[in-house]
Amino acid sequence: MGRRLTEFLNSSSSGKFRLILVAAFAVVSLLFAAALLSPESPFFYLPLRIALSSRRPRIYDPTCDSRRDHHSYSATKYHRTPSPQPSPYLLAKLRDYEDLHRRCGPLSDPTLNPQEFRTDDCKFVVYAPSQGLGNRILGLSSTFLYALLTNRVLLVEFGPDMEDLFCEPFPNSTWYLPETFPFRFQLQSHRFRKAYSFGTLLQKKDLLDSSAPALLQIFLQDKYNDYDKLFFRDENQGFVHRVPWLALVHDGYLIPCLFQMQSFRSELEKLFPDQETVFHHLAKYLLSPSNEAWEHITGFYKAYLAKAEERIGFQIRVFEPKKTTFPAVMKQIMSCTQKHRILPQSSEVPLRNGTSKSIFVASLSRKYYEEIDSMYGERSHGGIAVYQASHEGKQHFGDNSHNMKAWMDIYLLSMSDVLVTSSMSTFGYVAAGIAGVRPWIVMIPDPYHPRGADEPSCERAVNIEPCFHFPPWFAYPDQPGTVGPVARCEDVSWGLKIVGG
Repeated sequence: MGRRLTEFLNSSSSGKFRLILVAAFAVVSLLFAAALLSPESPFFYLPLRIALSSRRPRIYDPTCDSRRDHHSYSATKYHRTPSPQPSPYLLAKLRDYEDLHRRCGPLSDPTLNPQEFRTDDCKFVVYAPSQGLGNRILGLSSTFLYALLTNRVLLVEFGPDMEDLFCEPFPNSTWYLPETFPFRFQLQSHRFRKAYSFGTLLQKKDLLDSSAPALLQIFLQDKYNDYDKLFFRDENQGFVHRVPWLALVHDGYLIPCLFQMQSFRSELEKLFPDQETVFHHLAKYLLSPSNEAWEHITGFYKAYLAKAEERIGFQIRVFEPKKTTFPAVMKQIMSCTQKHRILPQSSEVPLRNGTSKSIFVASLSRKYYEEIDSMYGERSHGGIAVYQASHEGKQHFGDNSHNMKAWMDIYLLSMSDVLVTSSMSTFGYVAAGIAGVRPWIVMIPDPYHPRGADEPSCERAVNIEPCFHFPPWFAYPDQPGTVGPVARCEDVSWGLKIVGG
């Protein structure tokens, strides 16, 4: 070491100068890179703009068979009321949003003029999901509505397990987050939340005196803390509005809380005069099955369900199969469906009215399909055709094939005249919301929240709106100062849903 230092000191001045320049350049480069990769730095805007300008290999495909043909696969005439119609104000808002997304979103149409692409006055919200498909659809719909209310562009960070489930919803653009987006794989990480989340920032300092970062995580998962929950306070939306990039990390139906916020309520009432159809309109616009998914859905429908005069959908979800017995679940299902004349008493089969019925069972388990088929199926001379498209055994994460089957089940359920769903299941919420059918919710025995022996086996949902399972404490209707068309859910006493209006 001493010899090398002596040689360096005795070397030519030009050599030393070059070495000093190289070292200085390395230090400056590291500092500049650190500035670029810090959401709190103004330099962070540069890589965000570069990411948006880069073309993604996925080109917008204007063909979407399900968007064109879904009306041909609605439920039969026997039980279905006319589908709710969106308000003219909502339709105009959606057209305005499409223009905004085309102008600000990632370039995906090669015919667009790059000179028209500007992000200086654009703001974005990135949806980063993590749980099952039902939760993700509720979270995605909520995030899209927040984008509409705040004039932001919705981008989605879907992993490989969500590929090719949905058509691109926005003409001449894409909703996929560019692959070159900084922190793309860290948006949900605990480390990122600790450094760059709304709750962390609020806990550390007063937002009124804070400069807005370029990117802010909004963490609203079920384990969010009291600081995170203050996102739903009107007084904090001013600061959030100044942030150009938001990353919403959640998998719930946040919309009941948005209705309780004074800053959004007036606009929401204009968008949705019938406030009990919010999710239906959002889902029907945003979530059209991809051509691949639509081929699976329509193929099964034509082969097994199309000829029935009445279709009954059963969505059976047991969250604790090791602690909740199969006989206990079947007892609840049969008690509900026979009491409310959805299915006949076993002594009454075959059916007396001669109406051809089909039952579609969506469940991770095959046992429920087999039991219902043995009681009412054609082999038992019950005259009801019973079908199941898949039975995966358990929920899989990170599996595209599993999610494709789940999406197929949801959409086939939505083609039913009568729906019987499971308590606490977001899967059932989504199917009923897309269908526009008030479901009968079977109260699946829950070892952690036991129900009394005199409580009913099921309840008819008051409307087709989903339940938000984890609202903040100040959002409940019995809290002082709480306003808005919300009530506690039929199946989750601590949850909230939109009612009335």
